[in-house]
Amino acid sequence: MMLKDKVTLITGSTRGLGLEMAKYFSENCNALVVVCSRNLESLEKVKKIIKGKIMTAKLDVTKRDEIEMTIKTIEDKYGRIDILINNAGFEFDKKIWYKKFHEVELNIFDNIIKVDLMGSIMLSQHVIKNMLKNYKKNKSFNGVIINISSTPAINGHVEGSPYTIAKAGIMGLTKHIAREYGTYNIRAYTLALGNISTYSTYNSMDKEHRLLAKKETSLKRWGRPREVAKIAASLASNNFTYATGNTFVIDGGNIMI
Repeated sequence: MMLKDKVTLITGSTRGLGLEMAKYFSENCNALVVVCSRNLESLEKVKKIIKGKIMTAKLDVTKRDEIEMTIKTIEDKYGRIDILINNAGFEFDKKIWYKKFHEVELNIFDNIIKVDLMGSIMLSQHVIKNMLKNYKKNKSFNGVIINISSTPAINGHVEGSPYTIAKAGIMGLTKHIAREYGTYNIRAYTLALGNISTYSTYNSMDKEHRLLAKKETSLKRWGRPREVAKIAASLASNNFTYATGNTFVIDGGNIMI
């Protein structure tokens, strides 16, 4: 129970990777997980799926008032936020993904950056305020922020330019938080994901492209959401207290740095 009673806010956590992390943190690590989604119906379903201790919150990460309301609700109930996982992202869209960079309309860049990058920035700002208050009360307090990025942000790609650019910004966000707030026991990490078999990625591909993605890796398989959840939980625990600002590549051995 390495995260026992750690208050953990996970955005975009009613499906896919976010749901898997919420389940693992709650059921296997005994954390107090705040599950977030824009969709109330999805939140109700999650209450039946996750067996551990959870709280649900309607949250659109692009809306500052909803962020402020969510943080206040958590503070009123628990008093603190120990872990933030910025997982919410703009929904994968084939039409956007396969457009050449010079053909992508500027409003598409705006929409994706608003969710993936600005949403993470706004949430991190509000959560850091809470973490600083708790550090002042108790110098042994440890805060952790984990940002979800992707391997194209490291290596580049010939497709999905708006996603790549937004996710590259996420890596800069992590490094800045780690540098500025390390003295307050706030650590930050980026998870740069390769081909993880979530609904939005695996099911969006035909059989041929799934096989090609599988062959890219040294392990010759797709990653499983549970594997990512385990790594995130380890980073959030006291096992990594002297590492911060790092980008952890989780792609089965494709990009090696």
